[in-house]
Formats: sequence, structure tokens, C-alpha cells
Amino acid sequence: MTAPSPKIFTEAEYLALEAASQTKHEFVGGAIVGMAGANPAHNALAMNVGAALVALTRGKGCLVLSSDQRVHVPSTGLYTYPDVTVACEERRYGEGKPPSLLNPTLLIEVTSESSEDYDRGTKFLHYQAIAALREYVIVSHRERRIDHYRRLDTGQWLATAYVADGAQVELPILDGSIRLLEVYAEIDLTEGMNDSRR
Repeated sequence: MTAPSPKIFTEAEYLALEAASQTKHEFVGGAIVGMAGANPAHNALAMNVGAALVALTRGKGCLVLSSDQRVHVPSTGLYTYPDVTVACEERRYGEGKPPSLLNPTLLIEVTSESSEDYDRGTKFLHYQAIAALREYVIVSHRERRIDHYRRLDTGQWLATAYVADGAQVELPILDGSIRLLEVYAEIDLTEGMNDSRR
């Protein structure tokens, strides 16, 4: 016996289902994928990054958005909810409820066991198709490490890894930096994980 083929949805069907849903879903390649809740360390890392970016962007005309902000990549069809989004240009939104941001300037993903390969691979390829996107940041859930990708004038992406406690993660598009220690402050990366001793 063969397994039934997964149902393929249209973009309109996805948007209608998402508007009526109490939970968030990603849409890629005709598939609707539920987004599972994250562990406490993941949530804290996203909050720390967001807080650092709010301070850095104050007075610069940028808006820092939480993981409830959906982003759409029209050229690839992806709809997704990055952990943190920064938009510095005049913001443009697509159709649907909630509205999907079309022109983010900076995207941040905090990895997890289930998302790390996707965040570093296929998802980044989708993000590269956003003409307005200048920088992409990946915050590791495994270790104190931040990977920064910056789009060069040639269209290539320059990668820089930050691992030292004193590292300043440079964000040229925001004319500033955030401290690695600030992102990982007060966070136990194992918090909330299942304890086999219980």
C-alpha cells in the first residue's frame, strides 16, 4: 500500500484557514505546516534579541516586530513567522489577516532542534529572494553563537560568526551592534528540556 499524497493547498486557501486559526502556520510549496510552541530558552533568546534591537533602532525610523508578524516572500510563495523582524523602509503589506509584511530589512531566527537545518538552509534561500532584506541573523540554541549574514552590493552574502563573550554583533544596516552577552544574558540553554530523572 502506498501512503496517500499530502493535500496541496492554494495560497487563497491558506490565507483563509490562517485568518480563522487560533494558532500560527507556515505555508510553503502548497503545504500548511503548524508551528509548535518553543521552549523557554528559545523564547527568552528571541525576547533578548528583540529588546536589544528596540534600543538600537530607537529614533531611526525602524519597527521591531515579534514572532506574531507574518512575512511573505511572493517570488517563492513562502509565508512564515520569523522570531524577530525589523522593517526600516516604508512598510508594505500583502493581503490576508493578519497582514503579511513584504519588505523586511532584517530577519532574526532563533534555532531549535527541529528548525536549525531549515533556518540555515532552505529558509535562508527563501529569505534571499526578498529584495529589501539586507541582513539575516541566526541565534543558536545549542551554544552562545550568533551567525550574521549581510547582503553585499554584488548580491552575495557575507557570513560572520560571533562566539566570543565580548563579541559585538555588527548590524551595518542599523548603524550599530548588539552584544552577544546581552542576547544570552540570564539564559540557561537547557531550561525547559525534559529531565529523564523525573
